[in-house]
Amino acid sequence: MNSYEMVAAIVIACCITIVLRAKYKYMADSGIIEDKDGNKKPLNSHDNKQQLLEVKELKQRVQTLERIATDNNKAIDLDREIEQLRSK
Repeated sequence: MNSYEMVAAIVIACCITIVLRAKYKYMADSGIIEDKDGNKKPLNSHDNKQQLLEVKELKQRVQTLERIATDNNKAIDLDREIEQLRSK
């Protein structure tokens, strides 16, 4: 492979990268997702709401676990917190 072919290969690889990056950015901005088979489907508002609720719930759990881990509570308080988390 001579130097001209190498430069051409690099330019082609860069162009393909730019096109793919633009495609995925457009899809993300327009609310289109791809499944594992490559099928495109719109992300509807119900999915958005469900994901937001799940993220909110997970954030609350992380905050609770951080508080349990960083507080200097007695073993009884720790057991009570763990049982409250299990009941949720």
